Amino acid sequence: MQEVYVLAALRTPIVGRKGRFKAIRPEVLGAEVIKALLRRCELTAVDGILGGNAVGTGGNITRLMALLAGLCEEVPACTVDMQCASAAAAIGMAYAKIASGQGDIWLAGGMESSSLQPLRTYAPLDDRYALVPTGDGRYYTAQFAPEDMAPDTMLRGAERVAAEEGITRAELEKWALYSHTRAAAARRDGVLQDVIVPIQGWSRDDGIRPHMSKRLLDRLPLLLGEGTTLTAGTACSTNDGAAFAVLASKNYLERQGKRPLARIVGTASVGGSPAQSPRGAMRTADVLLTRLGWRYEDLQAIEFNEAFAVIDVLFERKHPACVAKYNSLGGALAYGHPYGASGGILLAHLIKSLQRAGGGRGILSIAGAGGMGEAIALELVE
Repeated sequence: MQEVYVLAALRTPIVGRKGRFKAIRPEVLGAEVIKALLRRCELTAVDGILGGNAVGTGGNITRLMALLAGLCEEVPACTVDMQCASAAAAIGMAYAKIASGQGDIWLAGGMESSSLQPLRTYAPLDDRYALVPTGDGRYYTAQFAPEDMAPDTMLRGAERVAAEEGITRAELEKWALYSHTRAAAARRDGVLQDVIVPIQGWSRDDGIRPHMSKRLLDRLPLLLGEGTTLTAGTACSTNDGAAFAVLASKNYLERQGKRPLARIVGTASVGGSPAQSPRGAMRTADVLLTRLGWRYEDLQAIEFNEAFAVIDVLFERKHPACVAKYNSLGGALAYGHPYGASGGILLAHLIKSLQRAGGGRGILSIAGAGGMGEAIALELVE
């Protein structure tokens, strides 16, 4: 088994749906990141590329992205769909490729344009044609469980977990404030500036609210009506963006004399109830840590994708002593969630968090629609 390292990790700015990137296709966003990675790492050849995407047009858009980025036609490319966990799954697959000897350099991550999410239509002979809410086969959101056709199934799953765990609106809003405060501090200090690839001259994440307050959060309406807890402040926005990393074998690094950022120690993919997808983040991280013989207390940085503040509360309740090193740069409640790219964003942020902590071990984990989860464990290279 080859040891696998992260040579570089970059992302675009994270921009809100129908915002500044509203007419830029996801493969174009991804291609800009790939070109920047090739320049930064001085790469003239790669063994392959794996790209996550959740709501694009299909048809292996990672291949389109690779060609737009100027990669050689002989470089294989594959698109991965694990919904929110797509980029993390792509990185995990690239890790496995290198670890098993199937190449020395792979590009992996994801891209998304919520702005350009296409309206699709089931075939008339498909029984779902008449079952979707529109009644005429048209849908935006794919089906994630055999018995569930609801377009807001992820939101309802988060609300279901909040109800089962007795999570209050106040607990959720505390984490929304944490997220914006930490993200605003990271932006003010320029912590992430060197991992952001400008797109058309723009390099600023536009979802961060430095002046977010409890008063503002309290004014937001409940998304699912009376008796529920989630608001637009405690559920992430939908966004446009891309994030990719260069993964390399130890042999390649030694031959080329290149110094990596971090070593990937292990990955995990775990499934669970589609009706309670937010539980996937901690469940998957727990499995990976157990496999490695690590504890949360052993880590210097922890990054969970906070698609919903419910995920944060679950973590805080189980690991209160680890809150300071959890999403220390802020999370998706502030930055936003460009579905298929978010795992790559977490990787870049985890490495930055470890650098700020002075080194050590870290983990990222992300829940995906359908009850899926993907986690990656790292050690920073000293």
